[in-house]
Amino acid sequence: MSDAKAIDALVTRYQDLKKEIGRVIIGQHEVVDQIVISIFSGGHALLIGVPGLAKTLMVNTIAQALGLDFKRIQFTPDLMPSDIVGAEILDESRNFKFLKGPVFANIVLADEINRTPPKTQAALLEAMQEKAVTVAGKQYPLDKPYFVLATQNPIEQEGTYPLPEAQLDRFMFAINLVYPSYEEEVAIVKATTADTQVSVKPLFTAADIVNYQQLIRRIPVADNVVEYAVALVGRTRPDSTSAPQIVKDYIDWGAGPRASQNLILAAKTHAAIQGKYSPDIEDVKAVAQGILGHRLLKNYKAEAEGLTLKEIIKSLL
Repeated sequence: MSDAKAIDALVTRYQDLKKEIGRVIIGQHEVVDQIVISIFSGGHALLIGVPGLAKTLMVNTIAQALGLDFKRIQFTPDLMPSDIVGAEILDESRNFKFLKGPVFANIVLADEINRTPPKTQAALLEAMQEKAVTVAGKQYPLDKPYFVLATQNPIEQEGTYPLPEAQLDRFMFAINLVYPSYEEEVAIVKATTADTQVSVKPLFTAADIVNYQQLIRRIPVADNVVEYAVALVGRTRPDSTSAPQIVKDYIDWGAGPRASQNLILAAKTHAAIQGKYSPDIEDVKAVAQGILGHRLLKNYKAEAEGLTLKEIIKSLL
């Protein structure tokens, strides 16, 4: 199958995927889009939302619809690195055997990742970046595709360990989950308080996802689109000559080169699921908020004036 036909097939399969997920998840279309774009782009996502917005159910449903192995890790202050990556144990014949932890799955939900100390966060960081874990000096590769979706509760910050900027930068998207609309909440309550169970059919396999990730990489991008993405990221840096006044006044730290790479990869995926054979500048703009939002650091002046990062990024597009 040619790449063009593969993209045409992806559009149909993506629409089927959205319908299958929609049988369980009501609303949250933009959030589902960004999570699926992350997976097909080979990135990871950070989901920021208050409790009770079906974050776990959403990831579990997406994993089932994609035909992938799913594990959930509840992060707590006493969680150790070995609790998530695994450890060597003595078997019956007194030989060391590696017992795999829950990080060995296609999709890992890292629930409330900011509740665990930096030591355990760093163990997950290696898995995200290297697609492998190291235990007792031996490296164990993770199955492909590999996707981490971490969640953060933006309300309760007491007793938490905020993610450092270096780890935040590893996430392709930071997705803000909002409350459902009145109509959506009515539908949610009706669906979840009745004696009915919806089973989700797997529409893909792990091999399909890997093939589509490779297809996304092969999609050509015009020079002007790459230049726009790089220039956009450059404008977020307050010490850059191209930075507008709003950035110089309100931003302490801008985005790095990984933001430019992620903008292009996500724009390719966004274009592919829309049936386009190459991304344009509009595709870059469509994914910019989720990719840049967690990579910029506001200063005290922006906080004092109530200026949001969303407004600053919108002024740069």
